[in-house]
Amino acid sequence: MQDTDCRLLTSKRCACPGCCLDCAAEAMKFPGPVENRRLVTLLEAALHREARLWKVPVYKNGFIQGTDTSSAQHQEVIRWLGEMSRSFRFCPETFALGVCVLHRMLSTVKAQPKYLKCIAFTCLILAAKINEEDEVIGCVKDLVVLSGCSFSTAEILRMERIILDKLHWDLFTATTVDFIHIFHALLVSGQPFLIPSIGLGSGVPHQNRPSGFQGALWTRQAQHCMACHQLWQFKGSTLALAIITLELEAVTPDWFSICNDLMKKAQVDSAEFIHCRETVDEYLLSLEFSLSTNAVYILEAGQIGGTQRLRGRRERGGGGQRDHGNDDDYSDGFRCLYREEMMSEPHMKNVSPCPPLHSPVN
Repeated sequence: MQDTDCRLLTSKRCACPGCCLDCAAEAMKFPGPVENRRLVTLLEAALHREARLWKVPVYKNGFIQGTDTSSAQHQEVIRWLGEMSRSFRFCPETFALGVCVLHRMLSTVKAQPKYLKCIAFTCLILAAKINEEDEVIGCVKDLVVLSGCSFSTAEILRMERIILDKLHWDLFTATTVDFIHIFHALLVSGQPFLIPSIGLGSGVPHQNRPSGFQGALWTRQAQHCMACHQLWQFKGSTLALAIITLELEAVTPDWFSICNDLMKKAQVDSAEFIHCRETVDEYLLSLEFSLSTNAVYILEAGQIGGTQRLRGRRERGGGGQRDHGNDDDYSDGFRCLYREEMMSEPHMKNVSPCPPLHSPVN
């Protein structure tokens, strides 16, 4: 891509969802009604972009419709993108935007497996040109060499033009990470009692805070979830809300009403949200228990709440025992759907939150 093209892309930076991080951070410095309204406006703009641009490829019999690209190949290339993003020291927003651009591209063209890595790598480069500083991106030729791939710089530049043409030069979609920043700031602005738990300017020592209720952790979880093909069907706003409310449940007994308020602001369908939340919970738990069998485990009290969230949520019936007599139909429908899903699952008893331990080998 020529320099003029780069300038054309970055000239719209103020409208990019990457600014969500700056706006949300500014709002968290001065929590209150004014900033809360500002964040709601920011959320509405992000939801509008998402509704307009969000797309995922359609799968049929395990393959992207009309191609030989399987869901396993698609998932593998997203994990590879994550590795490349960390290797290049790109921010999480860049990886998330790169994945969104990749999904939109694969839903627009019939890409064959042999071109998948080149398309994915180019999507990451385009996302970096939007979100990263020039000194971080460096030279595209150097990035290609560091990636270990065989495609040339000319192929990347040619693929850039194809992607920009197919997506009409409109890459500024809102991602899961953008929504995590907005929801995090909304919690700080609208729920001041959560500030000690979140640990933003509260003066609370780090070891006394619930380690799960932090934006950085949610961002890492979102990156993991974006590589799970079972979660591709959910929009970024729904996925972000599912991740946050799972941790929210572990740190406050009033999690249901807070969750309900966020759902209304995000205009998330309750049935879709419950499905996403359950899928995220199972996936994150599978990651927690995927350690090697002879690993050494160090138990910290602050980590217990996040590990036991699935058990605690099922035993509490998803908050159904609390008095919500004044909730509206939206809340009632959400609660009823939640109880029905919980009743369909076997009750977990005597399940240890720790993986099996083995005696050391002498």
